[in-house]
Amino acid sequence: MTLKSKVASVVLFCTTLTIFTYTLHAQETEKTSNTTELLVGVAGSEPFVFGKNSSSKGIAIEIWEDVANKKSWDYTYKIFDTVEDALYALNKGDLNVVVGPISITSQRLEYMRFSQPFYNSSLAVVSRVDDLTIWQKIKPLFSVKLLLAVGIFLIILAIVGTLLWLAERKKSPDQFPSKPADGIGTGMWLAIVTMSTTGYGDKAPITLWGRIIAGSWMIISIIFATSMVAGIASTLTLTSLGTSTVSNVEQLAGRKVATIAASPSEAFLKAYKTKITAVNNLNSAMTKLTNREVDAVVYDRPQLLYYLKNNKDEALYIAKAEYYKQGYGFAFPVDSDLIYEANRALLELAEDQEISTIVDYYLDKDE
Repeated sequence: MTLKSKVASVVLFCTTLTIFTYTLHAQETEKTSNTTELLVGVAGSEPFVFGKNSSSKGIAIEIWEDVANKKSWDYTYKIFDTVEDALYALNKGDLNVVVGPISITSQRLEYMRFSQPFYNSSLAVVSRVDDLTIWQKIKPLFSVKLLLAVGIFLIILAIVGTLLWLAERKKSPDQFPSKPADGIGTGMWLAIVTMSTTGYGDKAPITLWGRIIAGSWMIISIIFATSMVAGIASTLTLTSLGTSTVSNVEQLAGRKVATIAASPSEAFLKAYKTKITAVNNLNSAMTKLTNREVDAVVYDRPQLLYYLKNNKDEALYIAKAEYYKQGYGFAFPVDSDLIYEANRALLELAEDQEISTIVDYYLDKDE
């Protein structure tokens, strides 16, 4: 037998031994899991988890039950009030798995393991649709940008007024006094009258340089004045027709925002310097929003969409912006032998479009 043949035989033997060992381990794992009743912690909000009195199970529960049926796992549910309580019990070794809208985060991976995501979520902002107050309508006129523009405009007027005074003070002292304050003030008045095309005729340049400056200012001011007036008019129009809805999280700096305690959205909001009001569930957060106790609610987008879908009578608006995209998965102990089998079952369900069917049942496709 040649050296090449010997090497091939050794590789074949090792490969066969590895496959045999892996298959035996998988069979033992499956056998163990089939004969042991799993204790499954359940926590989360609609539409992923529903209460005991509801006829619906929820997205996470239905997907888990499909996985368990594929693997012939026996299980018993244990209900928890919050996700954090369920994960705490998992870390203590009281549970075999936690089912619900469990966000897969790097921090949580230090203490547990996750299945592959069965749903990809993100954070969103919901606010009230209120009419603007008088102050909210005129507030844009006192913005830093507008005040800065006005300041620059006054500086330009002062420069044009000074140039007109320097050009006219000797030839036309009756119109442009020799004193700088009076002369420059007169020049600024002429610049304003020229820009606004009022044409009082009380002041007019008589020198060549004065007319050149005035003529140049006429051309420049037509563009400048038109842009400035159009900007102010559009701002007033938009604010008078607008509402107090929030379109992005940057608008929430310094404002009261409700979210679920200990959720990823709470940590997310701290980076934007919001005044966080932490509650135990989404209904409590929405109640505070409708009662005007907070300015917005930030939480997982699918839960917010489901709430709005079932509470269409409430004047609420969900922003299109999405933040902190994350996956939902099932949580397992660090040393769990169930993760591989769960992932395989999830892949099979995804390939057969069964997960999409479940999600579409609870959430509209266009949402």
